[in-house]
Amino acid sequence: MLSPATSNASLPSQGFWGRFRPPRNKEADIREKQAAQMALTRQRLLTLAFGDMETIRMLPSSFVELESLARDWIKPPPDAMFTLRVPTEYVSYQAARFITGDFIYLTSEDSYQIATMGVQGLRVEIVSDGPPPEDEPPPPPPPPVLEMPATFNLELNPGQHVALDTTITSDELDMARMEDDTTVDGVFWGKLAIVHDGDTHNMEFTGTRIVQDVSPDMIVDSRVISKLAVAAKPATAKCHLSVYAPSQQYCDITLQFSPHWKLGITWPPAEPLSDNKVKYFLRVHPGGAVEHFETEMIATSLYYEAIPEPAMVVPHEFIAPRNGFAMSFRDFIPHLMNVLDQLGMSLHARTNFINNNMSAFAAHRNIAYRFMSPAKIAAAIDISVTAENCVFTRLFLMFRGISDDDLGLFAGAGEKEANAVNWREVVGWSELSKDATQFRVLETSILEVT
Repeated sequence: MLSPATSNASLPSQGFWGRFRPPRNKEADIREKQAAQMALTRQRLLTLAFGDMETIRMLPSSFVELESLARDWIKPPPDAMFTLRVPTEYVSYQAARFITGDFIYLTSEDSYQIATMGVQGLRVEIVSDGPPPEDEPPPPPPPPVLEMPATFNLELNPGQHVALDTTITSDELDMARMEDDTTVDGVFWGKLAIVHDGDTHNMEFTGTRIVQDVSPDMIVDSRVISKLAVAAKPATAKCHLSVYAPSQQYCDITLQFSPHWKLGITWPPAEPLSDNKVKYFLRVHPGGAVEHFETEMIATSLYYEAIPEPAMVVPHEFIAPRNGFAMSFRDFIPHLMNVLDQLGMSLHARTNFINNNMSAFAAHRNIAYRFMSPAKIAAAIDISVTAENCVFTRLFLMFRGISDDDLGLFAGAGEKEANAVNWREVVGWSELSKDATQFRVLETSILEVT
């Protein structure tokens, strides 16, 4: 035993003090033992989170047990992505100091021990593209409705009505259920044609034709519509408007449509002024860039669609041998490139114009086309710009596909005759359209007449 007179120089090394401590009172020893026992018996909890679902379990002692517990909960498919991570706000301060980012990704025993260091509970998030865990097995779907009664109301003569009760059957489609399994009360809408052949009377149901004024209360199953004759999409002119200014400046561009035309999609979105009138407020640049302030977008052109009244679109009147030309698709593409070159379009612009519409052109074996005159374009769609001395170049191409027989009708209006036309005079082209000191507007539009 050491005496009080022993000097520091004669004391044993630091290891000696690790084995022998100064005496403490009994109460301190008792408290220390109780704290150790509580630490051993205290339960550490685990919160597993997957999407908006959570479950609380006992915290496993190893990463392998944690991964097995998480997989057993959500039961991901074998090929599903599966990752475990812990938000840094749920780990201890000591562990968070070594982490860069918002999460500790648990990939091994080492990362798991770092995440659990110094915490009494842990929150682990499951990142997976597998389905969420099921609380209970879903109920079996009801049997499909493949047969149902129907009634046809016929008017044989004015004031004389007959009701025919029959049964409608379906080979595969459930008539009581939509694609998302929503149960609906079906209403079948169709046309019944009665064919009289002597004493034989046949009834033929020709299906459903959807029109634009369908009641909004009617629910239509897209699976059925895909098998029915649907009204053709109306002819639509696709228009691109480019602006070239000699210097950066602000301007308004206003589009006004005649009563026989209506505006479709615009991008960037135009500001409506009235039923057939819209406006753009822009800042334009010499290179052709336009800034749209409402969407804070910069583009090289404005896009809008113009839809004529279906009643006025008569293909053989819009494009005929007296006002247009026709040729095979193979001859049409290089011919159109040469025409656009004559009209002052750059190689980049005319290539984009043809490439953007190539699928529409290629759908036809032969093509008849014409360019509208500036007066006819302005009568349909008028453009006004708040800039002095604006030079307009408006190219409006209309085309339609024709058969080999109809191509013969254009015997005096083929490729040879089209190459002899002064296209600059037809579209009102001006030399000023190439003058960089002028404020210039170039509009290219295309309308397929069907």
